Amino acid sequence: MRMRRWVPALVVLAGGVLAVGTVFVRGGDPEPAAPPSGPVDSHVGGATLTASIDSAQRRLKTLPKDWSTWAALGSAYVQQARVTGNPAFYPKAEGALRRSLDLESATNWQALVGMGALANARHDFPAALDWGRKAEKLNASAGSVQGVIIDALTQLGSYDQARDAVQRMLDVEPGISAFARASYDLELHGDVPRARYALQRALDDAAAPADVAFCRYYLGELAFNAGDAAGALTEYDKAIAADPTYQLAYAGRGKAAFALGRTEPALADYARVTQALPLPELLAEYGDVLTAAGQADQARKQYDLLSAAQALFAANGVVDKLTAARFAADHDKPAEALTDARAEFAARPNVQAADTLAWALHRNGADEEALSHADAAVKLGWRNAPLYYHRGAILAALGDHDRARADLSTAMEINPHFDPIQAPAAQALLDSLGGPA
Repeated sequence: MRMRRWVPALVVLAGGVLAVGTVFVRGGDPEPAAPPSGPVDSHVGGATLTASIDSAQRRLKTLPKDWSTWAALGSAYVQQARVTGNPAFYPKAEGALRRSLDLESATNWQALVGMGALANARHDFPAALDWGRKAEKLNASAGSVQGVIIDALTQLGSYDQARDAVQRMLDVEPGISAFARASYDLELHGDVPRARYALQRALDDAAAPADVAFCRYYLGELAFNAGDAAGALTEYDKAIAADPTYQLAYAGRGKAAFALGRTEPALADYARVTQALPLPELLAEYGDVLTAAGQADQARKQYDLLSAAQALFAANGVVDKLTAARFAADHDKPAEALTDARAEFAARPNVQAADTLAWALHRNGADEEALSHADAAVKLGWRNAPLYYHRGAILAALGDHDRARADLSTAMEINPHFDPIQAPAAQALLDSLGGPA
């Protein structure tokens, strides 16, 4: 997202200052440790993308050696895959981007960025970082270059380096994408108020409906993850009002509505978004909401669709063992969960992978080993309810009931509705240990 206007802003992080146009002064080194994948640049509207793709295709019919248009087409295909949830666009993206590089390799940083974004989308984060570094050598002042690098470093668990890259992105191209990434960095370090401030800065810079919806959606995510389902619902509604085609907002609204006891509207929103954006994580979430609502048969249908979606993504080069491991761990498939969780942690040792491995180990009865990974998952300071629930359950299994109660209490204080199935399980475990610490 190119900057439209710039107003000096200050974002204060844990242990330092992240300021637009100034130096990031680190006061203390945070522990290394990752997520939701942090915010991606998927706030471009679907209609805009379709028009861009059509325009590029028409131009290439008459100018087949226009390497810059091939690069733009490839990057648009990456975005189209994200917007539609259709990974079949990824091979198209790779073909266009490689064609661009074949035509021009010496100065073509745009295609390198596109390849980096494609690698990030496919969860090949070492490759994404490599593409990003190559692009940086050609044009370090492009915000999109730093965005690819930030996303890869974050997923690889290299948080000090990711924060430095966030600073560079704010310096060279402050705007929605930079502030969104700054917000995610702050959230990972447990600084929710300033994460919210950074997103508000992004919203202040938003003009297009898709941009506004993007910012409102992530403000809703911050609110929901902090336990404010009503506030989150307001933000999701505002996102939909700004751009009714922004599908993730319907998933958010469904999640918040279910937390507030509004089951039928929640199910309607999930049905809509999984039709329009059949991502594995959304299908799993919909299935869990149906299970919690007592609709087991309908839930199984969503779980079957989840398996089909995972196969489709894998066939198009996307490796996502994190979602698979989490689902298996929560749905009585401990051996599968552990295999996938170990593979994921080996590929990207970030906080989510550490937490998922800890949970899979717990499900397999290996609680001593699980605890070390659960400890690593919370070291960064992320105020994330599942992390504390998982460590609390592991500590309870090890007989450390006092610490287990403390962690379970923290999980429920952060967000008592963090998951339609696991949050009630966390509350039941806490009650069995004597209630809040």
